[in-house]
Amino acid sequence: MVGRFYDDLWNRWDDEAVDDVLDEDFRFRGSLGVETRGRAEWRAYRDTIRAGSSDFHNELVTLVADGDRAAARLRYTGTHTGHLAALPPTGRRFAYAGAAFFTADRGRLTSAWVLGDLAALRDQLA
Repeated sequence: MVGRFYDDLWNRWDDEAVDDVLDEDFRFRGSLGVETRGRAEWRAYRDTIRAGSSDFHNELVTLVADGDRAAARLRYTGTHTGHLAALPPTGRRFAYAGAAFFTADRGRLTSAWVLGDLAALRDQLA
């Protein structure tokens, strides 16, 4: 499920897969500190990121899963083409590290809490 979350929902921006992967009451805290609840709010957050970087990509570096919980080490990359992290577009490429912690139930992700190295991101975009 975590692989699909990044491959389908983020990297392919596959909106149809959202209902298959995320629980209806999915709770999310993104690496930019925004919290959402439910699929519609998560989609809005994802679309905000896409508006700031139309080629935003998540690389799943390491995944550890145990039952209904998982942790992932990630690498985020993209081009700063719109407002992102409260910064106006610069056109610069960026890459920064992150980690995410997931819970799941009945074949769907129920929560994700994501941390990103925002200092590294802002340094590259400033």
